[in-house]
Amino acid sequence: MGVHVKRMYLVILCAYLSCGVPVSQNIVVFVRPTVLAQRGHMIILPCWLNPPQNAEDLEVRWYRDGHFDTPIMLYQKRLSDTSKEASYVGRVSFGLKDAESGGLKAGDVSLKLLNVTVSDEGVYNCYISSDQGYDKATVSLHVTAMGTTPFLSVVWRKENAVSVSCESTGWYPQPWLCWSDQKQNLTSNSLKYSKDSSGLVSVHSSLLVSSSSDVSCSVGLSDGEAKETSVHLEMPSQLAKQESGQSGAAAGWVAFGLLLIAALVLFGVLYFKKRGLFFGKTDKAADENSQLLPKDGCAAIEEAKNYYVNIKLNGEDNEYLTVKEGKLRDNIKKFKFSDETNNIYKTAIKGDPGFSTGKHYWEVSLGNEGLGLKQSWWVGVTNVTVPQESKLQGPNSYDGFWFLSSSPERKDSFQFSTEPKVSFPVHSRPQTIGVYLNYDRGELSFFNVEDKHVIGTLTAKFTGKVFPLFNPGIGDKAPMEILQRTAEELAP
Repeated sequence: MGVHVKRMYLVILCAYLSCGVPVSQNIVVFVRPTVLAQRGHMIILPCWLNPPQNAEDLEVRWYRDGHFDTPIMLYQKRLSDTSKEASYVGRVSFGLKDAESGGLKAGDVSLKLLNVTVSDEGVYNCYISSDQGYDKATVSLHVTAMGTTPFLSVVWRKENAVSVSCESTGWYPQPWLCWSDQKQNLTSNSLKYSKDSSGLVSVHSSLLVSSSSDVSCSVGLSDGEAKETSVHLEMPSQLAKQESGQSGAAAGWVAFGLLLIAALVLFGVLYFKKRGLFFGKTDKAADENSQLLPKDGCAAIEEAKNYYVNIKLNGEDNEYLTVKEGKLRDNIKKFKFSDETNNIYKTAIKGDPGFSTGKHYWEVSLGNEGLGLKQSWWVGVTNVTVPQESKLQGPNSYDGFWFLSSSPERKDSFQFSTEPKVSFPVHSRPQTIGVYLNYDRGELSFFNVEDKHVIGTLTAKFTGKVFPLFNPGIGDKAPMEILQRTAEELAP
């Protein structure tokens, strides 16, 4: 009898020693009930056992509501089986709820979700079970996406009224849109929303205001930051008198423009004219602006041409370009560009001479009647080496690149190289662009040479020597040509 009792105690003791960290018969699951994630980012859905215990030999099942049998991740017998659903393949794994977490051994079974999408939003179940019992808890994932900076367009109407439209894309959930002036919020009777195939929301609104107004359009999420674009509208007195005698003609022309508050483009007053745009600095500087850039486009370009300089391309050995007699185009036959957005920087090239003072003007042809006009290009100046590394895919004024370019997002728009981008619609693409650099005043102006009007002026504080910058883009039939003048033409 005594021997039998000793053997029974020995079996019980061995069983106790072999179990390691015991699993509680009462599994209790804790979660963080609500998680907010930005679209495209990685997120952790926290789930853990309390009190902490080893979860390596437990079954862990993460599934969406109503899909217990088709989990997005299943862990059992120390093996993970990720989702068979295509949208989650390669995006889910175990993560850590915090930096101090001990992982599975400490009962942390949090779900790591990569590249969050709008469709990921919803309720997730964290289910843990063993032979002794199970428990589960739910986590609500809310997804947000910050959209684009509002894009303003302006149309002059009759009786000195202006129709201002505001558009922004790429939001989630549905954003709010607010119009305001310097005094109060403004009410618009036009507000439209639309969704794309990925669930992102676009918003569009328009507003009728007086011809002399400060108008701002803000778009944002209820629990997030907003993005804002402002425009100052003012009809010059000379133009106002002209328009007063042509009441029927006021609706026959359209001008566009915008001012981004956060941009480095230091525009304060935006004058709308029949044939173009004039960008000033402040109301008090009207006289100075007239000297800086004449309101008459013809006078402005004729003044700029007094400083014409012939530009020679520097870097003709660029393997991504074909350069011959001042004409340049992408070498598309030899190099295949799989992604135009990420490769367009490779076709950029500098010109000589460089400038550290004074006024200088040159012209660039963007096509001809036979081959059509270019759809992809940059024209401007830079004070650094032309980017040749893929890490620099979007040169801008912060990096020492000041240029006007075609807009990759909008075929009917141009944009400046600021961050954020300053974009504005155009009615007709110029065949020839004139570039006027006033280094000492920090002015870089662009002209439509054929129509003799100002496209726009970018202001900056130049440092060191700046060089002409060109980029013929990718995929256009028409080449870019740096136009030269003869010695006779350059003579004063």
